[in-house]
Amino acid sequence: MTTVATPVDVYYKKRISYTCRSQTFAFDVAHTLFSSYQVDEGTDLFLRTITPQPPQTILDLGCGCGVIGIVLARWFPQARVMLVDRDLLAVRYARHNAILNQTPNVEVIGSVGFENVPALPFDLIVSNIPAKIGDEAIEREFILEPLEHLRPGGEYWFVVVSGLNRLIPALGRRHQLRMKEVKKRAGHTVYHIHRTPA
Repeated sequence: MTTVATPVDVYYKKRISYTCRSQTFAFDVAHTLFSSYQVDEGTDLFLRTITPQPPQTILDLGCGCGVIGIVLARWFPQARVMLVDRDLLAVRYARHNAILNQTPNVEVIGSVGFENVPALPFDLIVSNIPAKIGDEAIEREFILEPLEHLRPGGEYWFVVVSGLNRLIPALGRRHQLRMKEVKKRAGHTVYHIHRTPA
């Protein structure tokens, strides 16, 4: 895994080692990307909590350097895994990290929301929802739109900073979602939404 050279660009910061569920990963990170010191606590909590049904298609929405999607791609090597981010530097590093971690089932796409995402139903959508994009953007782009791209019976797992706990349950009630708070730890909460089968 570590035989892949580090990126040669002005943004490169360092290589992070990460172990979860007895598997070890490495992620090269850039100065300007989210969580450039270590795998952030929300992502770590998320990966130690998520227990989806084995999926055939996975989407990591707002993937950053690719940690969540790449870990899931290793866990579910039979799945087609798409990583999406609007930041092209994140896309570059996620592609690099997919090679670094030997996950050939990963495809990385630059896209604002679902603009460039292939129109196929996903079994599993995951996200570490950004906290500072505003309530309306969270509701539309990170709650309602993902559900439109889930197959009936599919699962949406996501993690938020605790400051969003004032918003997320209210959205669940407003839109009558099958939403469950799965795990809470200081600073972060993991939620699960199950799309009702047709």
